[in-house]
Amino acid sequence: MTKPTVHDIAAHAGVSLATVDRVLNRRPGVRSETRIRVEEAIAALGYVRDVFAANLAKGRIYRFVFLLPGNDNSFMRALRGEVEAAALRASGDRMRIETVELPPFDAAAQAVALYGLLTEKPDGVALVAVDAPEVRTALDALVEAGLPVVTLVSDLPGSRRDHFAGIDNHAAGRTAASLLGRFLGHTPAKVAIMAGSLLVRDHRERAEGFQSVMQTDFPHLALLPVLEGRDEPQQVEALLGALLAEHPDLAGIYSLGAGNRGLIRALRAEKRPVVIAHELTATTRDALRAGQIDAVLNQDAGHEVRSAIRVLKALADGSSVVDAQERIRIDIFLKDNLP
Repeated sequence: MTKPTVHDIAAHAGVSLATVDRVLNRRPGVRSETRIRVEEAIAALGYVRDVFAANLAKGRIYRFVFLLPGNDNSFMRALRGEVEAAALRASGDRMRIETVELPPFDAAAQAVALYGLLTEKPDGVALVAVDAPEVRTALDALVEAGLPVVTLVSDLPGSRRDHFAGIDNHAAGRTAASLLGRFLGHTPAKVAIMAGSLLVRDHRERAEGFQSVMQTDFPHLALLPVLEGRDEPQQVEALLGALLAEHPDLAGIYSLGAGNRGLIRALRAEKRPVVIAHELTATTRDALRAGQIDAVLNQDAGHEVRSAIRVLKALADGSSVVDAQERIRIDIFLKDNLP
């Protein structure tokens, strides 16, 4: 049997080829009852669209835009590097990938950038989302206009985004608490949390997960108020230096964001606290080896970027997403299992 074609669909549904094309490409201008009739014809005939051949015939090139914070920390530099590497590979796959850097934790700047993309209409948008109402409204406007949107690293639940490419940050915080609690044992002690900013959901979820496990499983460990170092090493160093001066008996630190160069500089050699940090960078790798950090929770930035691109392309094509392939895992590194 020959494969069904768009001509067969048009004949079966009693519509024109132009109508079939509009339905297949999710374009407006088709009445709902006509769209249903075409979709039923597609299902009845078992039509499977050859997206690659269709795009090749049209000379289509996908354009994806990544909105990334311009932080000067190791993880964000690595994330931007992964996007740049993907952009270099993309030309052979008929894709153009662009990066737009924005001020970190700036909801207004991110919302303006999102609204700007409404005019440009790329084939998809990925962003490290700031959790703010104006960002959510702008993101929803893009989805309403038919643009696929993927949140990257930090999610925006409650928005209409299509997919999140990142780890379960609440689980990451809970894992950090379990590790730190076991390392510290049963003696009452003080523990500090160093965040970048609670304006981003990933940092807030990590803090919440950490606090919940500490309160239920390790009530003898007293949690100090969360510090926000803006992921800037100098600010982290200053905040932590002041904290250690005020609490010389501090027993544990959970560094759930970036700026760990400042954290390392602030630590004293004598009576060093137990430290759990995030992201395996050159700084945290060296600190693990030197015994300055005890464990690192890591997310694979390359996997997150590749996942975001795969999902955006699938959404642009109207294809399905393989959830298992896009799940981002949490890696735990000690000095004994460094890759």
